[in-house]
Formats: sequence, structure tokens, C-alpha cells
Amino acid sequence: MLYHLIQWLESNGTHIPGSGAFGFITTRLLLAVLLSLFITTVYGKRLIRYLQKKQIGESVRELGLAGESTKKGTPTMGGIIIILAILIPTLLLANLTKVYVRLMIFSTIWLGVIGFIDDYLKLRAKRIAQAQGSAYKKSDKDGLAGWFKIFGQVALGITVGATLWFNGNVKTWREYQGANPPVGAHVTQINGKTRTYVDAKEVVTTIPFVKNHEFNYARLLPQSLRGYAWVLYIAIVILIITAVSNGANLTDGLDGLATGTSALISVALAVFAYASGSLLIADYLNIMYIPNLGELSIFIAAMLGACVGFLWYNSYPAQVFMGDTGSLTLGGLIAALAIIVHKELLIPIFCGIFLVENLSVMLQVTWFKYTKSKYGEGRRIFLMSPLHHHYQKKGYHEAKIVTRFWIITLLLVVLSIVTLKLR
Repeated sequence: MLYHLIQWLESNGTHIPGSGAFGFITTRLLLAVLLSLFITTVYGKRLIRYLQKKQIGESVRELGLAGESTKKGTPTMGGIIIILAILIPTLLLANLTKVYVRLMIFSTIWLGVIGFIDDYLKLRAKRIAQAQGSAYKKSDKDGLAGWFKIFGQVALGITVGATLWFNGNVKTWREYQGANPPVGAHVTQINGKTRTYVDAKEVVTTIPFVKNHEFNYARLLPQSLRGYAWVLYIAIVILIITAVSNGANLTDGLDGLATGTSALISVALAVFAYASGSLLIADYLNIMYIPNLGELSIFIAAMLGACVGFLWYNSYPAQVFMGDTGSLTLGGLIAALAIIVHKELLIPIFCGIFLVENLSVMLQVTWFKYTKSKYGEGRRIFLMSPLHHHYQKKGYHEAKIVTRFWIITLLLVVLSIVTLKLR
């Protein structure tokens, strides 16, 4: 809004000192980080006090883990401040006419509402038990039904996939090598050379570590069915959003683990968005140029600032938990952003922690059921799943587990960024 206000004033002859710098994405990107940090650090404390006053505290299941008793009563639903710290800078500083910015604003609100309802229903179940004078025991059945959360994630996947496939403003530029460029071609100067580009309406992804690194999803289908490639693409988007969102939710089991991991992943996504949104950088790196994508880096910068600011209160020992309001939202946003910047095949790398957390639960449950049906007694691969609880059972301190998971994520993020040039 502030961006559009300045643009409107300038177009009507009102000169604002310093407004020229505001037109640069880098300026607004830095302002987005600072503003989101301000919101989470300053107003985050006020939110914690409000949650404490309303007795919106975490209920912890007795799992025999070190330090779990100290977490009881810690305010939850802190994801609200993360969402606000993402939306407010984006609404103020980003160009809201861009389809990618609008899509991510919708995704943030949609996932935030689902997570908020889930947290609220858990809180209500606790209060009902307390009003009845019975001891409350936390259960997975207290919040939203699992199928409803999946339904919400599927609906978002359909929205994101359909927008990226059918919206006319979603396109890439391809260099035109012919003598007579078609109508609507873009002629520009890059490093003293004249280049001609044409709009390309095709949905491709980037294959890491491969020289000719673009892959069209339509090639997965036989020639006769390629007219329905959009169905396959939307199904893939649904799978990615559901998997990463649930992975972030499972990772949010130790103080600062999901928050710090998401912050590091945001750095990689910001680099991808800024590089693919700049014609000069995209040409240098020999990656696809995606028009209007640069504005998305402002949204990602706000997400980075929100995670870092929230980590101030969420690091060990946590003063507030993000709850499903934050974890489901951050996971879904990371997935949607990776798809938008055509880096979804890199998700297993930079979201490696989310992946192994997901796999640890799937393997544990599958092996337990299999061995129970075969031997009459369920057996476990890990001492406890998700994976971070396995290391807790082995005696590692919570802070050490979190720090080491951050280090692993940092290495994976660097590796992901290196793929821009290492092919």
C-alpha cells in the first residue's frame, strides 16, 4: 500500500525526497526484513503477555522426554505474530498487482486460518476438561480432524497449481534466435549485446546439477495425453505442499527447531527469487528469467525477518510456541515459494530436515504395524519419532539437537544455492 501510495503521488507530480530509492527492490527488501523484525520482537512480547493473561498455554503429553514438564503452560499460537510480520511488510512495501505476491498473501491467510482453528480447538478441549474437573491429557484428536487439514492443503495446492498453469501473467522469457522476432518480443541490452526474448507459457522445473537443467512436466505423459498435463502438474503441487507443510509441523517439536530451520530455508528461496527475477543475473547464471518474480523477494524477506524475530522468544528455553498456526503456514509457504521459483526438485535438499522428520514417522509407523501383524508385537526403528525425539531419548540436550539440525540445514541451503552455478 505504501509502495502504491508513493507511486500515485509521484505520478501526480508530488515529489517525495528519497522516493527514488524506494523504487528499487533491494531497498524495499531490506525494509521488509527490518519491519518484520520490529513487529516480531516488539509486539511479540506483548502477544506473549496477552496469551499468558488468557491462559493460552501448551499442554504436553507425557512421553518421558527430558525437560518436557518445563514446557507445560508455555504460551502457544505464537504463529499469529509470524503471520502478521509477514503480511504487514508485504502489504506496505510490495507491488500488490503482481500475481505471485497476491498468491502468497492468499496462501498465508489460508494456511494461517487452518492452523489457528486447529490450535483453538485444542485449547477448547483443554478448557472443557478443566471445567469438568477432569485431568486433561493432550490427544491428536483434540484439534482439527486430520482429513480436514489435508483438505485445506489440497485446496491450496489446487489454487497454486491452477494459478501457475493458467494465469496469463505467469510466464518465462526465452531467447529468440531467429531473424524476424514476432510481435510482442522483448529487445534489451545485456552487457553491451542486444538480446531478443519472447514470452513462453510453459511450466518447467529445474533439475539440480544438470547442465541442460530444465524439465517440462508434460514429458512425463504420452503424446496423446499431454493436453492434460495440467492435471499432473496440479497433483504434483498438491503433493509437495502437503508433504512440506506436514514436515514443518512435525519438525516443530523442540524450541526453535522449526523457526530456525525455516529462516535458513528462506535465505535460499530469497536468493532464487531475486536471481530468477533479475534479467541480468539470470543471464549470467544461465537460468530462466521469470518476469515480475523480483517482487516476491520482498515477501520472502518479510518471512525471514519474521522467523528470526520470533526465534528471539522461541529459542531454548522457549517463551512462546508457534503452534500449528505457525508451523503449517511456514511449511506450506516454503513449498509454494519453491514451486513458484521452479526449484521444487531442490526441496529434498534445502528442506532435508523436514524430509527426514517426515520419513522417520512414516518408517516408524509402517515398521511397527508390519512387525505387529507378523510377530504379534510391534517393533521400532527409532527410540521415538519424529527423529529429534530419538536423539532426546539417546540423552542429547535439546539445545544441542536444535543447533546441529540448524548446521545441517545451513549446509544444505548452501549446497542448494551452489546449484545455480554448479552444473
